[in-house]
Amino acid sequence: MLTRNCLILFLWFVFDKGSLSPVRPPGAPLSRSSLGKEHPRSLVGPMRNGASGFQRVKRGWVWNQFFVLEEYMGSDPQYVGKLHTDLDKGESAVKYTLMGEGAGSIFTIDATTGDIHALRSLDREVKPYYTLRAQAVDIDTNMPMEPESQFVIKVQDINDNEPKFLEGPYTASVPEMSPVGTYVMQVTATDADDPTYGNSARVVYSILHGQPYFSVDPKTGIIRTALPNMDREVKEQYQVLIQAKDMGGQLGGLAGTTTINITLSDVNDNPPRFSKSFFHLRVPESSVVGSAVGRIKAHDLDIGKNAEVEYNIVPGDGGNMFDIITNEHNQEGILILKRPLDYETKKAYTFKVDAENAHLDPRFHSFGAFKDTATVKINVLDVDEPPVFTKPSYEMEVYEDSPVGDIIGAVTGQDLDASNSPVRYSIDWKSDLDSYFDIDPVEGTISTNELLDRESIAQHNITIVATKLNSPVLTSRVAVTVHVLDVNEFPPELAIPYESFVCENTKVGQVIQTFSAKDQDLPQSGHKFSFKPSERDVNNKNFTIQDFGNNTAGIVTLRSDFRRHSQEIYFLPVVIQDSGYPVQSSTGILTIRVCGCESDGSLLTCSAEAIFLPVGLSTGALIAILLCIVILLVIVVIYVGLRRQKKKETLMTSKEDIRDNVIHYDDEGGGEEDTHAFDMGTLRNPKVIKENLLKENRDLFRRDVKPDPNTGKKQTPVSQDSEDIRDFINQRLKENDVDNSAPPYDSLATYAYEGEGSVAESLSSIESLVVDADEDYDYLNKWGPRFKTLAGIFGEQSDTQADTTTTTTENRH
Repeated sequence: MLTRNCLILFLWFVFDKGSLSPVRPPGAPLSRSSLGKEHPRSLVGPMRNGASGFQRVKRGWVWNQFFVLEEYMGSDPQYVGKLHTDLDKGESAVKYTLMGEGAGSIFTIDATTGDIHALRSLDREVKPYYTLRAQAVDIDTNMPMEPESQFVIKVQDINDNEPKFLEGPYTASVPEMSPVGTYVMQVTATDADDPTYGNSARVVYSILHGQPYFSVDPKTGIIRTALPNMDREVKEQYQVLIQAKDMGGQLGGLAGTTTINITLSDVNDNPPRFSKSFFHLRVPESSVVGSAVGRIKAHDLDIGKNAEVEYNIVPGDGGNMFDIITNEHNQEGILILKRPLDYETKKAYTFKVDAENAHLDPRFHSFGAFKDTATVKINVLDVDEPPVFTKPSYEMEVYEDSPVGDIIGAVTGQDLDASNSPVRYSIDWKSDLDSYFDIDPVEGTISTNELLDRESIAQHNITIVATKLNSPVLTSRVAVTVHVLDVNEFPPELAIPYESFVCENTKVGQVIQTFSAKDQDLPQSGHKFSFKPSERDVNNKNFTIQDFGNNTAGIVTLRSDFRRHSQEIYFLPVVIQDSGYPVQSSTGILTIRVCGCESDGSLLTCSAEAIFLPVGLSTGALIAILLCIVILLVIVVIYVGLRRQKKKETLMTSKEDIRDNVIHYDDEGGGEEDTHAFDMGTLRNPKVIKENLLKENRDLFRRDVKPDPNTGKKQTPVSQDSEDIRDFINQRLKENDVDNSAPPYDSLATYAYEGEGSVAESLSSIESLVVDADEDYDYLNKWGPRFKTLAGIFGEQSDTQADTTTTTTENRH
C-alpha cells in the first residue's frame, strides 16, 4: 500500500511541480492523500510568469479509511484518527463536521482539531465497517471551505469467536468388518471471525474421544475407520468427540466440540447355530395332517435379513412324513405333519434338519459353510381313536319303485387300535328327518324305510355314525349319497296334437307331416322314442308311418288319388314306444285333412278349420289374418256410425235456409200408447188416425191395439183428441210465450208426447192374469208374423198340459 501511495505522490509531483505535505500512516492526521477522492479547485488558471494555459490547482485535504479495533474495553473513547486541511492555518478559523453511519452516536469529531473518537465498543461480526462523510466549513460564515469527502472506518478483527458445529450432534453408520480408512462422514465447523485477517478463522480438527477406532482429517474434518475388523456382535455403538480449534490449532486459539454417534451396521458374517444337536419330540397319533407337531430353532448372531434361516429336512428315514417351514417372526423351524400317524404301524421317526442363511455375503465365503445340522427324533404316542370307515364316502343306487325293506348297500368301519373294539352303526337323524332309510347297527347294511319317488327327491344325502362299543364317546362319520333311479312310469305321447293336410294331387311316398313325442319321466332330455303304425292299421292303403331314428317320424302317403268329396278327414293311429325300463308305449291319433293344393303343393282350398291349423300357416300368417279381420270390423263400425249420423242430420233443416230454425227436443217417447213418433199432422187432426185404422188392406200391425180374440180384428185406439193432449200443447205454448230465449215465431218446434196408458194395460208377467188351461190361443196366429213364435209356444202348451201358463210380452220403444 505504501509503495502505491508513493507512486501516486510522485506522479502528482511531476505534473503539479509543487511541494508535498508529509505522508502519515493510516489513522494519523494528514493534509492530503492520494487514496481518497480529490476535489480540484479549478482546472484552468493563469500560467506562471504571465504565460496563459492550463494549471492544476492543489487540493485542500483528502483521505480513504481509518481503522478501529473491535471489542475495545478502555474507559476513554477510542481514538480513531485526525482530519486536517491545509486551509487550516491554526487560527481556529476552520470547523470540521462529520456525517454518515454512526455519526454522533458511535463516532464523534472534535470540530476544532478534527480528532475522531469511537464512543462505544464495536463488534466486527455485527458490522465490519462504517461509511462517513466529512467537511471543513468556515467557523464564522459556516460556508464550506472544501467540498464534502467520504471515508470508511473499518473495524479491525480480533479472535473473539470460537468454531461452532452448527449441525451437531451427528449420527453415522459404517458396516462392521470394514477395512481401515473406510469413510464414515464429514463434519464442518464455522468461525465467525474474519478469515482474511490473521489466523482467527483457520480451523483445525482433532479427536478427543473415540480412538483408536476412528480418525479425523485435521483440515477437512472427514472421519474414517482406524481399526480393522470391528465386530458389531462385540460392540455396536461408538461415541466420538471431535474438536475444532482456530488460530491453526496454536496455543491461545478458541475451540468448539461436537459428538458423533457411530453405529456398526450388520453384515452376514455369522452362520446359524443350533442350541443343541439333538431334538426329541413326542406327537400323538391323532394329530391332524397339516398341523404343527414341533418346533426347533437355530440362532444367528446377525440381525435383519442376515439372520433369516432356511430349514430343510435331509432326505432319509422318516423325513417324508414331515415338512418344515420357517416362522418369519422368530426364525423358528416348525415341523408340519404330511401324512397320518399310526402308532400301531410305526412308533418313532428319526431324521436330520439343516439350517442355513438365506442371504450370503460373498466376502465371507472363506469362513466356511454358513449352515448347521441337528438330529430330530419324533416318538408317536398311542391314542384311543374312533373307528375308521373303509371309504371316505359312499354312493348307492336304488330304483324308485323298490319295496320297503330292500337293502341298497352297506358301510364298513373298524377299530384300528390294539383293543379292536366292535363297531356299531346308526343314521344321523338330522340328515334323514323323514326316515327314508334304516341301517343294521351291527352289519352296517342300509335299507329303505319308505317308498321313494324320484320325481319328488332324486338324491338323498345321509350321514352314518360309527361308534366303538367299548368307548361310545369316540365316533366317526361318513357321508352316504343315495341316488334314486328313475322307473319308466309314464308312456310317451305325441309332442302336440298334430293335424295335417294332404293335397288331392299328392304323390305316392310323399312325407306330408313330421312329428315327435315327449315323455313325463325324468330326465326330460335323453329319451329314445320309436314310431310304428298300429297293428290294427297295418292294412291301411292311404298312409303309413316312417321312423327317422332321431326321435321323429313322418306321415308318408301310399296313394295319390285323394278326393275331398269322397272323404275329407283321415285318422291315422301311431304307436310310440320309449327305451326305458320297463318299456312303455302308447297310441296316438294323427288327423289328416284332404285339401286342394296348387301344382307345387301349396295350400289352395280347404275348410276353414284346416286353414287356421299350424300345419299350413305359420304364427306370423295367423296374426296377419286376425289383424286384417280386426281392421275390417273397425271399418264396418265406423261406416255404420257415419250412416246413423247422416240420418239424424236429415231431421234438421237446410243450412242454406237461415230464416227457419228447427228445434229438436230429445224427450222420451209416448210409452206403450205412443208406438210411432207423433208428427204435427196427427196433433192437428187426430181424427185421421181413426180413418187409417179402418183400412183393412193396411199391412201395418199396431202393437198398441189388442186384437179381438173372437174376430181377430184390431180394437179402436183411444181417441187422440183428448184433454190431456190439448193441455200439453197449451202448456208448451205458454212456456214459450214467457220464455225470453224462446225460438222465433217462424220456427218449427217439435214436442214428444207420452200417452197416459195402453188399453191393453201392462203385458208384464208379474201382472198377467191366470187363465184357464183350455183357453184357445189360435187368435195369436192371426196377429201377424211377429206373434208366430208366441203362438207356437202357447199352442204346444195347450196340447200337452192342462195347467195355466204365464206369458210375458213387453214392448218398449
